[in-house]
Amino acid sequence: MTTPTNLAATTLSDSVQKVHAFLQQSGVPCQFKPLADSTRTAQMAADVLGCSAAEIASSLIFENRDSGALVLIVASGGHRVDVDHVSAQLNMPLQLARGRDIKRHTGFAIGGVPPVAHAQPLPVFLDTALRRFSTVWAAAGSPFAVFGISPAHLAQLTGGQWLAVNAAETPENDNG
Repeated sequence: MTTPTNLAATTLSDSVQKVHAFLQQSGVPCQFKPLADSTRTAQMAADVLGCSAAEIASSLIFENRDSGALVLIVASGGHRVDVDHVSAQLNMPLQLARGRDIKRHTGFAIGGVPPVAHAQPLPVFLDTALRRFSTVWAAAGSPFAVFGISPAHLAQLTGGQWLAVNAAETPENDNG
């Protein structure tokens, strides 16, 4: 993992330090990057990083309406998750989880939820659209820290399964 050399652990919030430590211990190649500007939305992150919104790996937490169980979908910031399409693929009725449930299960607040280092492990599904890029950028515990990682390493790190998150991304419709 590469980290700016002037980074002092004392400058990072506890949430960011937790993600940073997780990434260091994982041994998976990635680039940790604290930021001066907020990356609360995919477009804000893309603007700060100088990449497209599609290269932002947004961590979205959904709740199974039947069981209350939470699942993490790491989606490309370039498009929206089609909840009905994903629900049908996973055979579970999903809805966006509430902020307090997200914080309780992951340990992170909305806007900085990383795809890793959660307080309670969640099933992870990765948007197939992320595989189009050599590097994607994910939140690292706050809107002021991110990490860049290859999609293959993101799958390794999260144990996530690849999933088309909207009908336009299904294999039979994918021209890429």
